[in-house]
Amino acid sequence: MKIGCFACVEPFAPLSNQLKAIRAMGFKYADVTDNHDGAALGEEFGFAPTVSLDSHPHKLRDMAKKAGIRLSAFCCHANLLDPTAPDTYGTAQIIKAIRLAKLLGIREVITCDGEPHTAFGRSLKPAERVLLIREKLQAPIEWAEELGIRLLLETHGPVTDNLKLMGDLLDKLGQEKTVGICLDTGNCWLGGGDPLAFIKAFGKRIDHVHWKDMPAEMEKQRGKIFGCGMALIPLGDGIVGVERIVKELKKAKIDVATTLEIAGADAVRESAKRLKAWTKKNCSVGSQSQKL
Repeated sequence: MKIGCFACVEPFAPLSNQLKAIRAMGFKYADVTDNHDGAALGEEFGFAPTVSLDSHPHKLRDMAKKAGIRLSAFCCHANLLDPTAPDTYGTAQIIKAIRLAKLLGIREVITCDGEPHTAFGRSLKPAERVLLIREKLQAPIEWAEELGIRLLLETHGPVTDNLKLMGDLLDKLGQEKTVGICLDTGNCWLGGGDPLAFIKAFGKRIDHVHWKDMPAEMEKQRGKIFGCGMALIPLGDGIVGVERIVKELKKAKIDVATTLEIAGADAVRESAKRLKAWTKKNCSVGSQSQKL
């Protein structure tokens, strides 16, 4: 299991600074996190950690190489439950992310359903939500299959945080060789799901893990909101039960790339320290050791 870091660890800093800061904390891996179509003023003038989906791949490749970082996944968290619109991140952006990931040598592209913001999206019945996601992901899945990319559905929305609906969606999508899961421990719990149940149900379809823990005061919001960009506490300080999740992953022999989505350098370092300790504790003799 590799431990990487969310590429958004310093405020008002470009991606190049984010990668250097991640390497300075001792990590070798990072996700491509925030991204967009075309040009963006914040990227151009160096105060936003975002990259263009229309970038030439050498720009990102050289940036990562100079920082001493390996890019382990490409995030394209989408809104798949609201109507298609020019300003809504969806199918077109996911396809661009898949193409760019291929050129960068990144095998995993991570997307999600997201929380609907419109009356239309909020009014959809569960079966309608599954159908809408299927329609919006059909073309991206075809591109992923063509290019040898693994498209991962993150637990980050009313469908993907629900064990039954996630199962229904995976069954309907098919393409087991192309479509997998990114288990976000904090998002899954916050959306009303149980990360342990997801591991037991989906096992080897989990190809990436985003690590978050949630504080006890979030309990009252559980099942009411979907997705939390970054955790504000170290792993183990909350009530998600991250050590038990590590144990269940090892039990299921799921050894995948992982990412810390945690704010604050001290919290990130402490989380990595604890994660390594829990992994070592739950490793059998002769199993692979964990690396940053």
